[in-house]
Amino acid sequence: MEFVEFEGKSTEEAIESACSHFQVSPEQLEIEILSVGSSGLFGLGGRKAKIRAVLREEAPASLLPQAQEILEQLLENMDESGKVTGSQEDDRIILNIETEDAGLLIGKQGQTLEAMQYLITKILAKKSRRKVRITIDVESYRARHNEALVQLALKNGDKVKRTGKSVTLNPMNPHDRRIVHLTLQADKELKTMSRGEGLYKKVIIYPAKKRESQEDTSDRS
Repeated sequence: MEFVEFEGKSTEEAIESACSHFQVSPEQLEIEILSVGSSGLFGLGGRKAKIRAVLREEAPASLLPQAQEILEQLLENMDESGKVTGSQEDDRIILNIETEDAGLLIGKQGQTLEAMQYLITKILAKKSRRKVRITIDVESYRARHNEALVQLALKNGDKVKRTGKSVTLNPMNPHDRRIVHLTLQADKELKTMSRGEGLYKKVIIYPAKKRESQEDTSDRS
């Protein structure tokens, strides 16, 4: 929506005209004062106050309720029982599933959970026509999984420093690779890089003094 200009004997009168035009309160308008106006000398040569105004853009409605509903429908279609709760942190929606059959929803190495998260994200983005970020968790699996990745990175990092030989981890998704990279990035004795094609790549941990020429080409995605 474009700005509209309004005039009045005073700034207040111009703002009142804008409110009347848009049928809203001043708080709902974005107002720019162009001139404050002047009564002139002995009432002669005065200038009117001039402003321009436009309706403020309202914050987009939260997509959390819609995301919860979509996930609940998905669980129902999967013939899986579970209680869905959620929260929103900045632009990320976090959905949690409480269920008696967590293992089935998590799947091998979290693949079922990742597939559900991908599907819900795509459905909600298409419905809302907005970019959305969704994290789905089952019985705090992600916290436990992330801690396991940290320990895996530290254990193999120690092995590399002890033996002086690189270690190649099993293929991981981008989220898991990032955990490994971040865990070891402060260790000046180690370097990490990703290698492979597609979504799942292997993480290589190697001594910092070796293969330094590859540092600039390391894929940390």
